[in-house]
Amino acid sequence: MLDKSSKIYVAGHHGLVGSAIWSNLKQRGYNNLVGRSHKELDLTDQVAVKKFFDEEQPDAVVLAAAFVGGIMANSLYRADFIMMNMKIQCNVISEAYAHGVKKLLFLGSTCIYPKNAPQPMKEDALLTSPLEYTNEEYAIAKIAGLKMCESYNLQYGTNYIAVMPTNLYGPNDNFHLENSHVMPAMMRKIYLAKLIHDGSWDKIATDLNKRPVEGVNGSGLLVNDSCHPCDSCSSKKEEVLRVLAKYGIHDNRVVLWGTGTPLREFLWSEDMADASVHVLLNVNFSDIIGIEKYSSVHYGASTDGAVDRNHSAGRGGAIPSLGEIRNCHINVGTGKELTIRDLSELVVKTVGFEGTVEFDTSKPDGTMRKLIDVSKLHSLGWTHKVEIEDGVRKLFEWYQQSIE
Repeated sequence: MLDKSSKIYVAGHHGLVGSAIWSNLKQRGYNNLVGRSHKELDLTDQVAVKKFFDEEQPDAVVLAAAFVGGIMANSLYRADFIMMNMKIQCNVISEAYAHGVKKLLFLGSTCIYPKNAPQPMKEDALLTSPLEYTNEEYAIAKIAGLKMCESYNLQYGTNYIAVMPTNLYGPNDNFHLENSHVMPAMMRKIYLAKLIHDGSWDKIATDLNKRPVEGVNGSGLLVNDSCHPCDSCSSKKEEVLRVLAKYGIHDNRVVLWGTGTPLREFLWSEDMADASVHVLLNVNFSDIIGIEKYSSVHYGASTDGAVDRNHSAGRGGAIPSLGEIRNCHINVGTGKELTIRDLSELVVKTVGFEGTVEFDTSKPDGTMRKLIDVSKLHSLGWTHKVEIEDGVRKLFEWYQQSIE
C-alpha cells in the first residue's frame, strides 16, 4: 500500500520513539517524510492541524506525539494529561480520515492495562478491571486513541493500527533526574556517584551544564588557570553535593527507591521503531482481526477520492457476520523481564562503578510486575533484536556522547 515515494507524516519526530521511527524509515529508503516541531505545529490546535493536512496531504501518519511525564506530573496535572492527549489524538485522527490517509499508526502505552491484570498481559486484558490511579488520565486518553482507530476501521473501513509499547529506553532518552524513567535515572545516578568518588569535577560540571538538577549547573565548579582555589569553589561543590544527595547520589554510594524486587520489561527504542515501521508497512487491520474478506473492504474514501461518510462498502461495523471486534491493538515488547535490583547490577557493571547501591525500603515499589504478552506481535512477523545487556551498554555510550 505504501511505496518509497509515499509521503509519511511522523508526529513527534523529535521524541524518543518518533526520532527512531524517522531514522528507521530513512534507512529503508522512505525519504518523503514530513515532521513539525511543537513550535511549528501545535497538535492541540484543531485549526492548525487542519491547515497542515490541507497543505501536506500525507499518504500515511505515524502518531508518536503525546503529552507525557512521570508519576509526579501525572498526579499534579491530571486535567492536562487527559485533555492535551485527547486533543492531539482527535485532531490528528479526524484530519487523517478527512484527508483520505491510507494508513495510520497510533502509539500508546502499556499503562492502558488494569493495575492488577494477569501476567503476562494480553491485549484482551484491556478494560477488565481498574487502572493504576497515578496515571489513570493518561491511560484513559490512550485507550480512547486505540478505540478511535478501531472504531474508524469498523465504521469507515480505514486501516488504522494501534501499538502499545512496554517501557522504552534508548537514544534521546530523558536523563533529567526530576522526571526521568527508571533506567536513565538509575544510570545517571550511578555515573555521578562514580565521578564524585573519582574527583572528576570537570566531568560533573559538563554533566550538570548539559542537564541541570533543580536549576543547579556546573558553573563555578572548576578552577581555571586565571584564578586560585577559593571559598566560592568549595561552596559550589557543597551545593552540588547537597542537591545530588536529595536524589540518592553520594560519594561512591547510590540509594534507590523500594526493595529492588519489582519486575520490569524494557525495549530498546530502535527496536520499537523497527516494530512500528514493520506494522506500518506490512500489517493491515484484516491481519489483526483474522478475517481475510475484510481486506476487500473499501479503505477510507469514495471512488472519486472524496470522503464518503455513508459509503456502505467502507462500513465494516455494518457487517453482522464480523461479530464483536475489540482489542485490535498490538503489544510491543520483548516478553522478558528482570528485577530492578538485577537492572542496577547491570548498570553498575556497565558504568564501571565500584561503590555500593542501596535500596530504601521505606519508599514505594510501585507495581510489582508489568510484563506483556507479545504473541500477537510475533505472529505478525516481528521479534525484538536488542537484549537488555547490549541495550544498557548502548544507552550508556549514547549518554556519554551526549555530554561530550
